[in-house]
Amino acid sequence: MNRRNFSQSVATWVAALGGSAAVQGAFAQGGPVEGVHYVKLSQPAPVSAPTGKIEVVEFFWYGCPHCNALEPALEAWIKRLPADVAFRRVPVAFSATHESHQKLFYGLEAMGQLDAMHRRIFAAIHTQQQRLDREADQLAFLKAQGVDEAKFLEMTKSFSVQTKMRQAKQLSSAYKIDGVPAMGVAGRFYTAGSLAGDNQRALAVTDFLIDRARKGN
Repeated sequence: MNRRNFSQSVATWVAALGGSAAVQGAFAQGGPVEGVHYVKLSQPAPVSAPTGKIEVVEFFWYGCPHCNALEPALEAWIKRLPADVAFRRVPVAFSATHESHQKLFYGLEAMGQLDAMHRRIFAAIHTQQQRLDREADQLAFLKAQGVDEAKFLEMTKSFSVQTKMRQAKQLSSAYKIDGVPAMGVAGRFYTAGSLAGDNQRALAVTDFLIDRARKGN
């Protein structure tokens, strides 16, 4: 879903897409095609991964139904990532609503509660129909989950959280992200379901891009 309602190998790529014409074209080119299935940035985006690691970033929004639908496949994919890949999530802030969810993400991260709460937030919004846009609604939700609301508020106002929110906006801009979910690789490439064909296929393209970054090309 974007501002306009946007909603490892060749073998991996082919398996992900099946026997379509798109696969045949991609296979003929030796894999996903630059400018079609993914974009190479004209100016590299900043990376925060340690030296020797390939950074992969998922840009997402808690309110995005496509991000919610992708989450189970994404979590399984993350578990299979090689040791030289550093994965992280970055919540986008296209609007005030997006920014409120961004603050929720980074506030919980600062408390060490993000791993426990990440899927619960998706479920609250997309299964239980809680918007969680307003601070009062977020605090009520967190209280019901046993999270210290006062500590959460303290964290959201902290310098570290404010800095991470600012950096997230800058990174989204550097990657030229206008829709989610989207995947950034090594500060050099990005792909999304709108490019790959769907969000599951975007994970196969990401594998291809990780391998390309590993080879330095």
